[in-house]
Formats: sequence, structure tokens, C-alpha cells
Amino acid sequence: MRNLKIYYIIIFCALLTGCKKDFLDVVPDNVATIENSFTSRNEAEKYLYTCYSYLPQESDINSNPAFLAGDEFWTYWPIPAGNPLPSNPQQIARGNQNVSNPYLNYWDGAVGGKPLWAAIRDCNIFLDNISKVPDLDPSLRDRWAAEVKFLKAYYHFYLLRAYGPIPIVEKNLPISASIDEVKVMRQPVDKVVNFIVGLLDSAAINLPSSILNRASELGRITKPAALAIKARVLVTAASPLFNGNSDFAQLRNADGTQLFNANKDVEKWKRAAAACKEAIDASESAGVALYEFNELVTVSSRTKLEMNIRNSMADQWSSELIWGFSNGAGSFIQGWAMPKLDPNKLANDSFKGELAPTIRTAELFYTDKGVPINEDKTWDYVNRNNLRTATTADQDYLQNGYTTVGLHFNREPRFYADMGFDGSIWYMQNGTWKVQAKSGQTQSRKGANGYSLTGYFAKKLVNWKFVILQDYGFTQQVYAWPMIRLADVYLMYAEALNEVNGPSTEAYTYINKVRKRAGLRTVEDSWLNFSNNPGKYLTQDGLREIIQQETSIEFAFEGHNFWDLRRWKKASEVLNNQVYGWDIDQADAVNYYRRKPLFSQKFVAPRDYFWPISEGSLIVNRNLVQNIGW
Repeated sequence: MRNLKIYYIIIFCALLTGCKKDFLDVVPDNVATIENSFTSRNEAEKYLYTCYSYLPQESDINSNPAFLAGDEFWTYWPIPAGNPLPSNPQQIARGNQNVSNPYLNYWDGAVGGKPLWAAIRDCNIFLDNISKVPDLDPSLRDRWAAEVKFLKAYYHFYLLRAYGPIPIVEKNLPISASIDEVKVMRQPVDKVVNFIVGLLDSAAINLPSSILNRASELGRITKPAALAIKARVLVTAASPLFNGNSDFAQLRNADGTQLFNANKDVEKWKRAAAACKEAIDASESAGVALYEFNELVTVSSRTKLEMNIRNSMADQWSSELIWGFSNGAGSFIQGWAMPKLDPNKLANDSFKGELAPTIRTAELFYTDKGVPINEDKTWDYVNRNNLRTATTADQDYLQNGYTTVGLHFNREPRFYADMGFDGSIWYMQNGTWKVQAKSGQTQSRKGANGYSLTGYFAKKLVNWKFVILQDYGFTQQVYAWPMIRLADVYLMYAEALNEVNGPSTEAYTYINKVRKRAGLRTVEDSWLNFSNNPGKYLTQDGLREIIQQETSIEFAFEGHNFWDLRRWKKASEVLNNQVYGWDIDQADAVNYYRRKPLFSQKFVAPRDYFWPISEGSLIVNRNLVQNIGW
């Protein structure tokens, strides 16, 4: 009894570490409450929703590092008084991540992060008790258990992606567990991946192929969602950050267990390719298809193409969604992205247009020939920063007679669909608007808040039915945030095929499906006829570069770029550069279109590829080892 009492004291002290209960909590405590939660179907369903409630809200710029912790977007610093822009992700972008109180801490559930170990513990509680519910139909019980297995797998994956090798919490420990049992260790990456994949495979067996009760269940997990996330897990595990990464070869547990396999293994790419094809087949069989705009409105072919692109993610429930997050997704982010389009409603300060893409992001998109701007032999890359005046030939994309910069001419449809900028056109259900952002113009800076720091706006994030009200507020069509969509799996499949056998007809086929929807020629046609490197698509290295850029363009502003740069081990190359915007406080084109340095980023490799584990967690559990560099 005395030892047990000491144990409780130790656990209690651990709970108080940092004045929060967000540590690696594997011992259930509220036993009486747990027992009550499984006395009926209604109570058990509440617990099911508790397991869902931990999902990181990917559309939230406060908690998703992929928005403001990289360089795809940039915004004010220091943040003006009274402005609700989050500082935590920007601290990471500015190189200020730390070990004492890490920003966006998903390990402990602090400083903007959710407590994902607590999420896993609640998932385990659900799985341990769901069979006790007396009035639950067996088929529904199996489905709910499958959903929670998926969530448990996803929470492990989220932690793996952010922290690298992590503990595996297969079962919660009993109250009688010893102190040594509580102090779990990190497990090798390959073991963690296999555990996650095993959970997803098990979950997929009892998940529905699609949601039939759309009124109440959209956003719930389906078999295609489980298989698509499995594909993403295996593609991530096969990528250079986790596959043969010698930078982390010295990361070991205290007992000598090596946590990274430093030997590259092409079998991981084969496994990933098979998972992608399985996910594609399951998704297409369930009716998932690349989005096409079919609203009953008369629009030009150019506008229809733009709406195909924008609404692939911003439609209320896009046909392309394999898994959409419906809990408030696509809501506040529209206000952050939307500029003051209507010159008659400038007093309405409830939307900001502050989520500002950088010039690097603008340069990432292809030319209208479907190749990078520095490869297109028909496009004037050297003079891209020189001024040009739009003519009637450009008027589908630019304002006729308006002077802007060469960078904005003859670009691919996704550039105009995804981005708003000075001289651009912005189509909405209630009209077509002109964006004019130089000082004194409608979309320019008019005070300390409510403007784009770079001169660009994230049009893609705004649903076309967004309506600005006269005095305050707006109406919007809230859309499900695309956790994963069909184009994602297509491009992952092409990537995996290329890594296994190099360029192939099948790899081209799946890239070209995405390019066709974007209004582009095939990879083969574009590079052969317009690139100054026409043979690039015929080599494995060249096609890898093409697929990576295609991925970055197709999923611009959706939260991919931040994680993709890491898994490809390109973050240290891309995020060690100057961040640029236009000189937005200037009234004339000559001075406005000067590249203005906003910040010089520093990404320390290999340290910054993973989050640090907080010092408090390391003190509580001496068996945890810190990530390299922290």
C-alpha cells in the first residue's frame, strides 16, 4: 500500500508538471466516469465524438503550422495591438522554436497544440469498453470501433510527422502499472509506421465505402479515407526524411536502440505505390472523382476552368473529397483570405485579407505552357519583374489596360484561380471584381490591420458564394476542409511509381489526370515542346522534380507544402532564403513592383526537421531522448 501511495504521488506530481495534464498520459484515471460512458448507446456515442474532438483543425491558422510556420504565407510582425493574428506559428517561421515551452506543442497539448497523447488514451478507452454497451447493434459497434482505430492511427501519424520516432501506445496501462512501465520509450520509425498501418488496415475492414446519411455523418471516416491516409503514411515513410536518413542515425534510446534506419530501402516505395493504388480503386469505386463545376449558372469556359480548380477544395462538399474535416472547417480562414473587394463596403472590417502568399509562392506556378517559369523557352523569365500593360488578349485573366508586372502574364490557370493580386480579376457568385492594391486603391493598406503584406491574396481559400455585408460581417458557404482528396492520391501514386522504376506511362497518366483538370497539356507535351530541358521528364531525377512541383502547385494553400518540404528533405534548401513581397505602400507601378525583403529565414538542419520534446516532458520521463539539435 505504501508503494502504491508513493506511485500515486509521483503520478500526481507528473500531472502538475507545467500546471497542466498534457503529458504522455497512458494511465486512465477517471474510472467511474469511464464506466458510465459505456452504459448505453447514447453515452458511448458521446465518447466516440470525444475521440473525434482531438483532430487538429487544419483550417485554423492558429494551430496548423502549415499556414504561418513556413514561407507559403507571410504577414505582419510584430502583430499590431488588437489584431487576432496568431503569434505562435510565426515564431516557428522566424526561427524561434524552443525546448522550454515549444510552440504548437502537440506532444503536451500546449501553446496552440492539442494533447494528442490524451487523444490516444481516450481512443484506447473507447476500444477497451465499446463491447460492454448493452443496446448497441454489433455492426454499428464494429463501425465505431473502426473509426476510433483510424483516429488512434491518425494521432500517432500526426505525432510521427512532427516529432519523428515516438512511443507506441497500443494499450493504456492499468492503475497497477509500475513506474518503469509508465516511462515509455520512443520506438524506431519503421516499427511506428507498421503499427499505424496495421491499425488502418484493421479499421478499413469495418468502415463504410461512403457516407449514406449525409445530413448527420459527413466528415466521418470511410474505408477510402482509411486507405488514403494509409497511402499518405507509407509515402511519408518512404520519403527521404524517414527512408535512409543518415542525419538521424545517431538518434538512439538510452538502451542503444537505433530510432532511424539509415539505409534507404526501395521496398518502402513499392509498398507505398501498392497502398496508393488500393486507395485510388476504393475511392473511385465509391464515386469519388476529380471535381468539375456544375452549378446552374452561365459562365465562360475560362471561368468554368477557374471554378473547377477553386472548388476542388472550396466547394461545400467537393466530389473529390476522400476525407473532409467538417467541424468549423473553411469558416474563419475565408475571412483571413478575403480582401475588401467591394469598394462600396470598405468600412466592413470583419474580413481581413491578411493571409498573404509570398513572391516565392507566386513564382512556383507554371507558365501557360505547363512548365516552370525558368524553363519555358517561350516565356521571358529574365524580365519577369519588369512592367507590362495588359491588352485585350490578356483580359480573361488581367484587367485590360492595367499595368502590372511581367510575372503575372501568361501563367497557368491555377495561378489565376488560386491567387489574387494587383491587376487581377476575382470572380464571385455576386459579380466579377477588380483587384487594385497600390497605395490609395481599393485593396491597398488603409491602416494598421486588414491588408496583405505581400500584395497577394489567397483566392483559392474563399468559396465563390462569400458575400460581404454592408456594415459588418459576411455570409459564406462553409466548406469541409480537404484532409485528403483524390488528386492527392493520384500524385502520391505517380511519385511512388517513379521512385520504384523511374518514369513510366502509368506515372504520366496519373500526373496528367490532375493537369488536365487544371487546363494544362500533358507532361510529355509540355516538356518536349516548351521546356529548355525537354528530356527532363524521361529521367527519374527529372520526373521527381516535376512531381514535387506539381504537388506544391496543386495543393498550394492547403497545408501540404510545409510537410512536403520536410519529407522531401528540401526544407533546408527552400527555407533558408529571403522572404519577399511587393512594396505595397507605393502608389505608382514603378515603385510598387519592387521586390521588398520581409524576413531572412533560417532553417537549421537537421534540427528543424522535427519539433523538440519539451524539457518538462523529458524531466517527467527520463526514458525519452531529445531530438537531435535540441
